[in-house]
Formats: sequence, structure tokens, C-alpha cells
Amino acid sequence: MASLPHRGRRLRRTEALRTMAAETVLRPHHLIAPLFVKEGLREPAPIGALPGHFQHTLTSIVDEVGSLLDTGIRSVILFGIPGRKDAEGSEAWAEEGVVQRALRTLRSEFADRIVLIADLCLCEYTDHGHCGVLSGEGSTVGIDNDRTVELYAKIAVSQVRAGADIVAPSGMMDGQVGAIRRALDDAGMYDAAILAYAAKYASAFYGPFREAAESAPRFGDRRGYQMQPGNAAEALREVERDVAEGADVVMVKPALAYLDVIRAVKERFGIPTAAYSVSGEYAMVQAAADRGWLDREAAMMETLLAVRRAGADWILTYFARDAAHRLR
Repeated sequence: MASLPHRGRRLRRTEALRTMAAETVLRPHHLIAPLFVKEGLREPAPIGALPGHFQHTLTSIVDEVGSLLDTGIRSVILFGIPGRKDAEGSEAWAEEGVVQRALRTLRSEFADRIVLIADLCLCEYTDHGHCGVLSGEGSTVGIDNDRTVELYAKIAVSQVRAGADIVAPSGMMDGQVGAIRRALDDAGMYDAAILAYAAKYASAFYGPFREAAESAPRFGDRRGYQMQPGNAAEALREVERDVAEGADVVMVKPALAYLDVIRAVKERFGIPTAAYSVSGEYAMVQAAADRGWLDREAAMMETLLAVRRAGADWILTYFARDAAHRLR
């Protein structure tokens, strides 16, 4: 048989060759672990919809971060569940709020060994479960965008003062990044970075998170301020605005159903790009693996590589610990 000018199999024969020829590389430092901290817990509480994950106490979250560091992960994002909720979500910016206390504890324990990201939203803190302050009554009730953005700015300053390296506004309010950047700069917090949930879609894949964060809306839904799944050009406009307002990193959420958007964002703007592989993506792999329908580890690595291949520099994922163990 005549020799072919190119035989792809030549670089696939051994594991060493396949590793050398890999175009997309996934490492533990690409992964960000989402963590939940709840006020008033005496011990970690398992999250039923997210097997292997917990709502943490202020003590157990220290142990969890130490364990994650041992795997090579260098960043976590914190979500707080307060003991008290109200219409404005005032515990979100309280100096003794659950996330602020966790940030101070983790910063004291680990110094600069860990990058601390604070999710910045109101849905976990409001008694109605929406991401902002409500306005109107009855059928006209909605989100007061500008008042909500003012509160986001207060939250950002509080979180950075407590030890956050990065704040991550996730409410998809118009002008949120600019307001936060101005507030941080006015407070002299010039080095604090902003990771903007720039293209956050109204997705069916958020269900398990809402159980974990106890943040399901008591009425209505969030389609009025999250993006329609069919819109890609709008995502680019949203990202462009956030970059112009001072975002240091932009994020697409969810990940798997929006790989095309991740790729378009990375190619258009070229700035650090994150993707949130959300709770539903984790839960469906877990459920299928539990039934023996697929190989959990193989599916985990394939999906994370797909997100990296699409252009994500950082991946928020509930698989972070397990993937980091595999990669090491």
C-alpha cells in the first residue's frame, strides 16, 4: 500500500503522543469551584439536587477550600444563604453578613493562596427571590433596575472590604458593571476586579442551584432580566457594554447549550472569558451515570474540554474537585 502524505493516526498511537498533540488543554487552575455558605448551620448540609455538594458552615468552608487547594484549584466563588431575608435583601451588604464573614475568614486563613470571588446578586437575600428590588403592584410588579444597581454597588464595596479579589454581578441589570466600577474606585478599591455575568440566559438548567442557594422566586420568573435562549447577537451587545463599563472578565451562563456564544465572545473581544457549567449540567450527568447510562468521569472530562475548546479561560463547575483530581 502506498504511503499516504498524512496519517492522523501517527500522532494517536500512544498516550504520550496524544498528549503532545492535544490542541485544547484543561488544567486545575482553569476551574472555579462554586461553594455555598449558610448562616446558622451547625454542620454541613447535603444538597439533594447536587450530590456530593453541601451548604457549608463558616467552619466547614475553611476545610473545603483547603482541600480544594490541595487538588490544584486556585479559585472559589461564594454564594450566601442568610438567616434573615427582606424585600431589599439587606443582608447582602451587611458587614456581618454570611458571605462577608466567610470572605474574612478565608482571607485570614489562606492569604493570597486562593482567589476569592463573591457572587453579587440579591436573589438569595430577598424574601421574594428576585434579583432586585421590586416596583409596582399586582400585574404591574417588576424590577426597579436603577435602585437595584445602587444596591449592587453597596454590595460590591462590602464584599471587597471583606476580602473578595473579584466581585461577580449576576443579576443582568442594565448599567450594573459601570455602577460597581465607579463605587469601587470611589472607595479606593482600584485593584478589585469585576467578573460580569454578561450573557446570562433564562435557562431550564438552573433548578438544582435554586435548591442549593434557596433562591427560587416566590412568584413569576426571571425572563424579564435574563436573555432569551435564541439570542446570540444580543449576547455580544451585552458583553460589549459590560467591557465598556469596566468588566475585567465576562461570563456566559450556562455553558454547554451556549458553546457558540462562548466562541463568539472570545473571538470578538479577546478578553478573559468565563463560562458557568451550571447545576443542571452537573445533575444530568450525575443522574445518567447513576443509572449506568454513561461513564461519569468520561462525560465530565469531555464536557469540560468542550467548554475550554469553545474559548473559555475559566470554567465555573460543580465538577471542579473531581476534574482536578483526575487532571493531577
